[in-house]
Amino acid sequence: MSALSLTALHHVAVIASDYQRSKAFYVDVLGFTLEAEYFRAERDSWMGKLSLNGSYLLELFSFPAAPERVSSPEALGLRHLAFAVADVAGARQTLLESGVPVEPLRTEPHTGLALFFFRDPDGLPLELYEPVRRADAV
Repeated sequence: MSALSLTALHHVAVIASDYQRSKAFYVDVLGFTLEAEYFRAERDSWMGKLSLNGSYLLELFSFPAAPERVSSPEALGLRHLAFAVADVAGARQTLLESGVPVEPLRTEPHTGLALFFFRDPDGLPLELYEPVRRADAV
């Protein structure tokens, strides 16, 4: 069997129940840039292409009557999306000030990395982590 020679993760696709609400969350709260947006009439569906720091990363879709995502208890498949930040405690505080419910800040026991979880408007689990080991990590 030959190697596929994968070079990178290209993008992640997210289906939203309310496209405009989720677009505002990813752009206004998380800081993504909306690069392009299309209404696909044949599917009654919006498609937004979002980038982060100049890198195309997320496709945001709407589909009529999409079934809800199973999140709890955790189901097979994609568990969460994780984003790196320079200051995880500061990012957590910013989300709190924006009215986004967040879990407590914690340290991953195997790596010593600081992180926390929160959810997008449709309950998709998201993680922010600080990719440098904190001096106060146990």
